[in-house]
Amino acid sequence: MPHLLAAAVAALALLAPGHGHAHRADPAGTPDCRSAPWPWGCVADCESDGRWDADTGNGYYGGLQFAPATWRDFGGERYAPAAHLATAEEQIAVGRDVLRVQGWEAWPSCAKRYGLAGRAHTVEPGDTLTSVAARFRVPGGVEGLYRLNEETVGPDPDLLAVGVLLALPPGSGSGRAGG
Repeated sequence: MPHLLAAAVAALALLAPGHGHAHRADPAGTPDCRSAPWPWGCVADCESDGRWDADTGNGYYGGLQFAPATWRDFGGERYAPAAHLATAEEQIAVGRDVLRVQGWEAWPSCAKRYGLAGRAHTVEPGDTLTSVAARFRVPGGVEGLYRLNEETVGPDPDLLAVGVLLALPPGSGSGRAGG
């Protein structure tokens, strides 16, 4: 368990150590991978050579290489019938939903390449630590969520910036109804 917490904290430190500013670590990939918000541009660079319109015949589509069932199950069809037909921003939106439920394990090789681990939630307008802790049934509630993300959130947990990636501790729910 301490190793999982350490991995989550390490991933958090890579992802969002400031007030709402995405941290751009110095990934091993090319500078091109930084053209989309960190870390999504780098994941796409790793998964599909940064081709958001990738349709190579391998059964996975788009920059983040979504399986058709994953694209559908996470609401991608609201943007386009298949991932490779959606914009990078739309694919990232679906990717954030996948990340909340599956964690970085949805992209195992690329997550390992960039040191990404665990599950995370991207703060949305109207989110508070209390609402996020309740939505994901975080063990330890809002206090547990704050302790895990204190470096990212800062000294005032009431100032939660949109776009910040919050680490979700092991044992948290999926954030979906019934999950």
